[in-house]
Amino acid sequence: MASSADEIDDSLYSRQRYMLGDQAMKKMAHSHVFLSGLGGLGVEIAKNIVLAGVKSLTAHDTKSANWKDLATQFFLKEADVKNCRNRAEASVASLSELNPNVDVKVSTENVSATSNLAFLSNYQCVILTETSLATQIQVNEFCRKQNPPIQFISGDVYGVFSYAFCDFGDEFEVADLNGEEAKQSFVASISKENPGVVTCLDNRMHKFDDGDYITFKEVNGMEKLNGEMHQIKVITPYAYSICDTSGNEYQPHTDGGIACQVKVPVKRKFESLAQQLLKPSVMMLDFLKDPNMDHLAIIALLNFQDKHGRLPWVRDEDDASELVSIAKEVNTSLVNKQTVDTDAIKALAYSAEGCFSPLTAFLGGVVAQEVLKAVTSKYTPLDQWMFVDAQEILPEPSSVSAQDFKPRGDRYDALRSCIGETLLSKLGKLNLFMVGCGAIGCEMLKNYALLGVGGLKGGKITITDNDLIEKSNLNRQFLFRPKHIQKPKSTTGAESAKNINPALTIVAHQNKVCQETEKEFFNDAFFESMDIVVNALDNVEARRYMDGRCVTNQRSLLESGTMGAKGHVQVIVANMTESYGSQQDPVDEDIPYCTLKSFPATIEHTIQWARDKFASFFSIKPTSFTKFWKDHGDAQTILKKLKAGEQPEGVIQAVKFLGYRPANWNECISTGRLKFQKYFNYKAQNLLRVFPRDSLLKDGTPFWQSPKRPPTPQVFDENNELHISFVISVARLCAFFSNIKVTGQDLQLPNVKSIIRLTNIPEFVGSVKKIVTDEEASKQEIDEAIEGSEGDEQLEKCKNQLATLIANNRAQPEHLTMTEVEFEKDDDRNGHIDFITSASNLRANMYSIENADRLKTKKIAGRIVPAIATTTAAVAGLATLELVKVVKEAPVEHYKNCFMNLGLPLIMFSEPGRPMETQIKPGMSYTIWDRWTVKGHKDYTLKDLTNHFKTKYDLELSMMVHGVRMVYVPIMPGHNKRLTQTMISLLKPSSDDAYFDLVIGFEPLDEDADEDLPAPPLRYYFGV
Repeated sequence: MASSADEIDDSLYSRQRYMLGDQAMKKMAHSHVFLSGLGGLGVEIAKNIVLAGVKSLTAHDTKSANWKDLATQFFLKEADVKNCRNRAEASVASLSELNPNVDVKVSTENVSATSNLAFLSNYQCVILTETSLATQIQVNEFCRKQNPPIQFISGDVYGVFSYAFCDFGDEFEVADLNGEEAKQSFVASISKENPGVVTCLDNRMHKFDDGDYITFKEVNGMEKLNGEMHQIKVITPYAYSICDTSGNEYQPHTDGGIACQVKVPVKRKFESLAQQLLKPSVMMLDFLKDPNMDHLAIIALLNFQDKHGRLPWVRDEDDASELVSIAKEVNTSLVNKQTVDTDAIKALAYSAEGCFSPLTAFLGGVVAQEVLKAVTSKYTPLDQWMFVDAQEILPEPSSVSAQDFKPRGDRYDALRSCIGETLLSKLGKLNLFMVGCGAIGCEMLKNYALLGVGGLKGGKITITDNDLIEKSNLNRQFLFRPKHIQKPKSTTGAESAKNINPALTIVAHQNKVCQETEKEFFNDAFFESMDIVVNALDNVEARRYMDGRCVTNQRSLLESGTMGAKGHVQVIVANMTESYGSQQDPVDEDIPYCTLKSFPATIEHTIQWARDKFASFFSIKPTSFTKFWKDHGDAQTILKKLKAGEQPEGVIQAVKFLGYRPANWNECISTGRLKFQKYFNYKAQNLLRVFPRDSLLKDGTPFWQSPKRPPTPQVFDENNELHISFVISVARLCAFFSNIKVTGQDLQLPNVKSIIRLTNIPEFVGSVKKIVTDEEASKQEIDEAIEGSEGDEQLEKCKNQLATLIANNRAQPEHLTMTEVEFEKDDDRNGHIDFITSASNLRANMYSIENADRLKTKKIAGRIVPAIATTTAAVAGLATLELVKVVKEAPVEHYKNCFMNLGLPLIMFSEPGRPMETQIKPGMSYTIWDRWTVKGHKDYTLKDLTNHFKTKYDLELSMMVHGVRMVYVPIMPGHNKRLTQTMISLLKPSSDDAYFDLVIGFEPLDEDADEDLPAPPLRYYFGV
């Protein structure tokens, strides 16, 4: 049974919680959902909403498992088919296992247009799949009549066609349209006119949208604006207008001000299913396809099904013709008539008996997200229809036999009806390499199991992931269970996928794919043995590396990723499309280092400062400290060197840190108290000493003006929970790196406070360190300026301090090692986030910045990317659809990249870009996919190679580089003498190297040109 709805298990829901927020999570934990139809689409929806954490799910089904179900329903086994088990009853145990907090129930009662639907009043959301149109209309009308209305969703996948429909009633309130963090913008000026115009500070974009609501704070002069809410009109990316500010109540703006976006609830009106059948409101996904045509086709099919009590037979011409006739008849009743696409209608008729599993995965993610919107009121609901088809995977009717699509009584029947036996066999014999087995990887493996990828002789799936399973993975990486925690993701994922389809051949590695593993595990021969590569990664660096390896080895790559409700799919087809690296992601805007160090203006600045302090004091310095003493000897040896005038590198820092090293718990607490004084009192006093509150700049304007805020020294208060939290968190971390055992008694507040009272707090002494105010200055420049201002007397102080430490027995061998504190955001017992939260908020208080709660701090400090199973399922479904196209060897115009934001919802399909051509000379060009090959022999000289290019291309070699080594650059002294040397002697290959990949260039054709002519990479084979 579910736990208390007010208790959110952060270790399980952490990444989803960052996306939805506490309020939405609590609403969801109180919601009851009814889902009818546990086929392929139904089980996908059920899986996603159980992982999300509703209070209860009732899985309703009246059908028994059959062979067709096994192509899409991953919780059914062959034994369930043989025993004719009800699909819901056969799936309930697996669904319950996904999330112990969700109460999963089963219903097998008949639900039809004539049923008593009163029981549905117990639910907040009702979803219908595999349901007749008449029943959908009747249930929808019942849901609309309830008070409050029950949110209604229906959808299905018929072959390679799919649809979803939403009706959330006449007046559905959306609390947050996009789920994004509220934006803030610093104000440069506010004009006194009608309307008043606000411009942004430092010419930075405000990023507000037209019609947004904002409030102001910290405005000086025009103080009346503070706390007022205004709807804005965007003028430019750097300016917007508000209300009439010309009146006397609005005094002239002098300086300061922060505009803060306000999320205002919006009401949306929906029409009933019956109304929407005739005049549908449809979502546009692909500008090359008309969704209204899909609407006509689906409604015609539902009418066919209501008429015959079945779907059209596979590849049956009579049924296809009848469906065309029904479509034409339906078209006459539509408000907006369509030009009937006979081929599309027939394609639907031919495949409707089947079910294409990538579409069930995609639609299952989309529909589950709509369920979450229905029960949480967060994000914009679908308005109201969505249609997606995959007609591109269908073969030309004239190129195949109808027999190729007929059922054979096995687990692939539903898939065979869509793509045919020929393409099905190609999938079974595929050699696929997937990198990563996290959230997307789990979904991909499930999809591959359903498609039978690597399920035939000669086929194989190879996966690799060097991570272990954590509890926080479980609510989106659905192949893993609590019993799998701390087991390898790759081997566990492989076992779970084989549990879905035992025919699969899967080889699981636990190696990171990077330069260090290129030769031993993932060399060129390995990549060349693969038919296709799939990325299931979560970072740009790894994606770029994999992209480069695939381009080098001319292998197609499927790239995808998610961030909260957003996701993308990019299909990279060798020799046909651009690669991942062809486009550059926008660079994140860095926070100026002087802002972090002295002039924070937002909570993000203080969190980053706290994160940096953690890394410096508890990780970097202990590591450097231990290394110094290990490399340079004991304390007596170092003291002798200092007395002799020697200065071992890093000695000042090592001795200084030795003085900080606590010897017991009392000293750990004292260190925390002293750090409080230094960070939040003395730093503020010193800053105000150098720049008093009335300081002026050279132009006569105040130094302390927005966004610079004057600090307020914080006075320690032992009764302030935040102050005590900081001291204790510092003490715990100091105890860790000093190897001091901490007991529960040590952490008792009376004991902590008594130690704090005994701590000697020195008087404030102004620092001689230079305070840098230039925002353009780098960290290195600022650190150098600070070091330069410290003076040379540090060495003498260091010598005296070390002598004192030795005399006080504080420099024994056991004192010369420290344990590095490795930042771990997901273990709430270690105190890491406690330190960053308390340090950040204390610094925020010091600069009058609004505090952040622990959840927000953890998200920013841990660089946590919000994640949810719905987006992951949808992205993986579309990526798998593109996989089938690659195996089919589809023409380039059939491939689709996708960007989605399920929160809006926005789904955009586009054709992948073609690879850019680079001209070498007129009539000769190349793309990223091209590679020149030269096969030499043991006596092959550099001169032979230059003659090869001269003879074949009429080009003069001007450069040859291997890695970072210049092998041949004619203008370099002595390089022309290398022409007579053999390539083997120049390149010096090892016995294992059959070839080297070289970068080459050629002399420009125009003597006045400055740059060499480019060329594709050269693969030179030694031929030994």
